[in-house]
Amino acid sequence: MEQRLEGILNNYLQNEGNVISILQDIENEFGYLPEDAISWISDRLDVPPARFYGIATFYSQFHLKPRGKHCITACTGTACHVKGSEWLISSLTSELHLLPDEDTTEDRKFTVEKVNCLGACSIAPVVVIDKEVYGKMSSDRLMKLVKKLEKKESEKEKA
Repeated sequence: MEQRLEGILNNYLQNEGNVISILQDIENEFGYLPEDAISWISDRLDVPPARFYGIATFYSQFHLKPRGKHCITACTGTACHVKGSEWLISSLTSELHLLPDEDTTEDRKFTVEKVNCLGACSIAPVVVIDKEVYGKMSSDRLMKLVKKLEKKESEKEKA
């Protein structure tokens, strides 16, 4: 980890970056912002960790916990809610064996997120899987997409 952080720090120093650019680089490198990484960078730059955490918790692009390889984002805005997004989310979390306070599967293959609006109300309910938008989503269709991803992951593990 330290060697990877050294590279991020050197890039920051050479290119006159800012706190956000450091956090983006750490997120890109590790998939989230590990506490050890924030502490390490904070010590090297003599910047209080609270400054990093304040920024990281303000912007939704940053994550303080490890995330799954596949991110499934479900809209819970008014149009999606009316068209059954809560049922979709409930079916999905049940299928992935996630407890109510969990958002990432134990094997880190999937992360389930809820957002207030994706801005695609005309195709509600909307789900985004790995940055691909799926509209007029049904529970059956969502489960088929998840099973397809699980199968692909299983095949990769066997290879």
